[in-house]
Amino acid sequence: MERAATIGLNLQYSAAPVTFWDLWGKKGHPVRATVAEMGPLLLSRMLDLSEVQEGILNIAFRIADDQGLPLLDLNDLRAMLVWLGENRAEVSLRYGNISPSSVGAIQRRLLTLENQGALAFFGEPALELADLMRCAPDGRGMVNILAADQLMESPRLYATFLLWLLSELFEELPEVGDPDKPKLVFFFDEAHLLFDGAPKPLVDKVEQVARLIRSKGVGVYFITQHPGDIPEDILGQLGNRVQHALRAFTARDQKNLRLAAQTYRENPAFDVMEAIKEVGVGEAVTSLLANKGVPGVAQRTLIRPPASRLGPITDAERGAVIAASDLRAKYETRLDRESAYEILTRRAEDAAKAAQKAEEEEARQETAEREYRTARRYSGTRVSRSSSRSSGDDSIGSALAGALVKELKGTTGRRIVRGILGGLFKAR
Repeated sequence: MERAATIGLNLQYSAAPVTFWDLWGKKGHPVRATVAEMGPLLLSRMLDLSEVQEGILNIAFRIADDQGLPLLDLNDLRAMLVWLGENRAEVSLRYGNISPSSVGAIQRRLLTLENQGALAFFGEPALELADLMRCAPDGRGMVNILAADQLMESPRLYATFLLWLLSELFEELPEVGDPDKPKLVFFFDEAHLLFDGAPKPLVDKVEQVARLIRSKGVGVYFITQHPGDIPEDILGQLGNRVQHALRAFTARDQKNLRLAAQTYRENPAFDVMEAIKEVGVGEAVTSLLANKGVPGVAQRTLIRPPASRLGPITDAERGAVIAASDLRAKYETRLDRESAYEILTRRAEDAAKAAQKAEEEEARQETAEREYRTARRYSGTRVSRSSSRSSGDDSIGSALAGALVKELKGTTGRRIVRGILGGLFKAR
C-alpha cells in the first residue's frame, strides 16, 4: 500500500478473469496438438534428427498425405514408420533410400519424447489459438495460466510446446506492424529449462520466431534467475528488460551481474551494476524500447503492486473455475477418430485374412491332389488330370486361381501381408 501511494495509484483489489490450462488435463483444460500440425520440420528439430532421418520423416508425411492417412497422435506416426520399414523397397524407388537403422533411430527418439509425456500432448481436439485471445464479458482480456510444475520436469516437451505455439501464432496471425497494444503476451517462467540441453536447431528456431513474431502483435517474455541462462542470440532479440536484484556472492554471481549490467543502455545518473545490487522488493532496473525500436536508458523503477490475490488458490477454487469455464465441453473429452493407425491396422488384418485364405486354399488343393493320385493308383486306370476335375475347373478364373495358388505355394502369411500392404503405396 505504501508503494501504491508513492506511485500515486488508487489500488482496488479484484479478481482477474482467468483460464487454466494443463498438458495433462489435471490442473486445467488439456492442451493438445496433432502430429500433422507439428509438421516434419518442427518434429525433426525437436527430436534432433540427422539430415537422413529428417528425410525419412518427410517421406512419411508425404505418403500419409497422398494416401489420406491422418497423422494425429504418436501411434499414427509410429504405424506410418513401421509401414515405411516393411515397404521400403517399393517406397525407395519413388522417394529415395530408406534404411531400417534410420527408421529405428527415429522410433527411439519418439520413445524418449513419449516417456516425457508426449502421448498426452499429441491428439485431438487440438488447441485453437483464438481461445488464447478471448475477452471476458466485461471487456477485460483473459489471463491464461498454464500449469507447468510437471511440465518443467520434461524440458524437451516444454520446448516442443513453446516452439509449436509460437510457430502456429506466427503462421496464422496477420502482420500488424507496431500496434499500440499487443494481441497476446507470453510470459515463460523458468526459461532456462527451455534451453538446457536443447539442440542447436531448436534454439535457432526459437530465435527466429522470437525475432519475427513481434510484427504479428505478439510479445514474448522469458523469465529466469540470470540473463546468462538465455542464449545470447535470443537475448539480443528481447527489447524490454526488467531486472530485479542480483546478489553477487561468488565469482559466477559477479560474472552474471556484469553480464546483466552490460545488456542495458547506460544512464549517467547512476551505475547500473550497483543499482542491480541495491534495488529492493517491488523495485527493478528497467529498459524499454523507445520510438523506432531504440532501447531506452536504464531506469530504477517501482513495480505496480498486484491487484489480485497474493498467493496460490486452493484446489477447490481452481476446480470451480475450470468447471464454470465455457471451454470445458470443448477440450475435456479426448477424441480418437479413425486415423493412420486404425487404417493401417485394418488393412493389415484384411491382408492377413487373405493370406490365411490363400494358405487354406493351397492346403485344399494339395489334399485333392493326393486323393486323386491315390484313387488312380488303386483303380489301375490311367485317368487324365483334365477328366478328373469338374467342368468348372476349365474356366479362365479357375486357371488364374491355380496359377495364384502355385505362386503362393511355400509362402508364409507374413510375406503375403507385406505384399498386400505394398499395394497401399500404389492405391489412390
